[in-house]
Amino acid sequence: MPHAATRSARPSIRRLAGRLAALGVAALLAACGGHYDDDEFDCSQRGQKAWLGDYMNEWYFWYAISPRPNPASFTDVLDYYDALLYTGGTAEFPAADVYSRSESTESFNRFYGDGRTLGYGVAVNGFEVRAGEPLYVRYVEPASDAAVQGVQRGDEVLTANGRTAAELIAADDYSVLSAGRAGDRLTLQLRRAGVTRTVIVEAKVFDLTPTSGARVVLSPNGRRLGYLMVKDMLSQAQGGLSSAFTLFRSEGVQDLVLDLRYNGGGLVSVGAELASYVAGQRAFTGSSARTYTALLYNDKRARANNQSFHFQNVSQALGLPRVYLLTGPRTASAAEQVINGLRGIDVQVVSVGDTTFGKPVGSLPAGHCGTTYSAVNFESANARNEGRFFDGFDATCPVAEDFTRDTGALDDPLLVTAAHHADNGACPAAVASAKPALTRAEKTAARRAWRIDEREAMLPR
Repeated sequence: MPHAATRSARPSIRRLAGRLAALGVAALLAACGGHYDDDEFDCSQRGQKAWLGDYMNEWYFWYAISPRPNPASFTDVLDYYDALLYTGGTAEFPAADVYSRSESTESFNRFYGDGRTLGYGVAVNGFEVRAGEPLYVRYVEPASDAAVQGVQRGDEVLTANGRTAAELIAADDYSVLSAGRAGDRLTLQLRRAGVTRTVIVEAKVFDLTPTSGARVVLSPNGRRLGYLMVKDMLSQAQGGLSSAFTLFRSEGVQDLVLDLRYNGGGLVSVGAELASYVAGQRAFTGSSARTYTALLYNDKRARANNQSFHFQNVSQALGLPRVYLLTGPRTASAAEQVINGLRGIDVQVVSVGDTTFGKPVGSLPAGHCGTTYSAVNFESANARNEGRFFDGFDATCPVAEDFTRDTGALDDPLLVTAAHHADNGACPAAVASAKPALTRAEKTAARRAWRIDEREAMLPR
């Protein structure tokens, strides 16, 4: 079993039906030699619960130590699914299962297959904000209607569909920003530079933008830094990665800054490709590629399903001895795997920002009767057999994010700190000497209370 790089109890996060997603078995298992067909199933309530109980007993990572409720006690299939999940409390795996998800297969296939999503395209600093503080737009999807309507990072949200920012913060409820169907409308009252305006945003299906912002900037001492935001580990990111690293190679960058602060993960292979661009030949012993990650299933599935992903021989790789990663509580799953995978081959990872989410497990999702279940099926370990980072990875240089500054801008505190470290080999004195705003225990408690508002995934393809 993997060495526990970091371990602690993890919070409980409620199932967000209709917002988070799972890739259908027919789409995902087909690539692995398997196939499920909804037409084969009894889709009555009783039939769905019978299938789900059998599936979880065979495939669920924590099947041996999870509850075994009576399916007849549940009228709702998804309530039964929730009741089957591991509740924590063991010495080996102290974290309860806060990772297993369910959603319509259509929605998940749209996201992880087509690289598209349904929504308004606007996200706020819900996790970070406290009572009495401003609620800011922290990210706008470039191809969304929010972007078309001119919504920008740094806009202060005063109201959303008539609810005040203070109400949203007090309730810790930002569901108003999640659309139920195409054509839904969101009315935002925003303030920027003292000017208040009202914007109406329509929910649409739009293309995601997995990579953005590729450019070369100079540190104060003149070092050439390559910067790239990687938002989603999707196959649609591959073209952007190739273009960005072609630029970095041609410009002779000396250090690389990868912005993963809002990256919830996705496909393991895309994370491996990104890490390969960083490591280059450092990830090879002669002509043999070293292990990026091993995916380890339960004892019933290990022999047939355990698999390893290796570093790839990609053109335009930089072959760097260190890399700067901008991270935060939304850096999760396959994005955290990049940190763990690079550390496993002794590439120095300097993380700047805040502690990551803490999800060292992943799913081989299964579709059934229009719903896809992303139950935890495996854990992940690097080439040194290190994993179980349930606490997340702490930042090397802890820095608070400033939501009024553009991500990757020359005055972005995270990029400024990375550039200082690149010049001096250490965090800025103010960062190095400052006490963190929250202790580890307080951060864990905060994440326990937080209802995640973005997808986080580690999918084995």
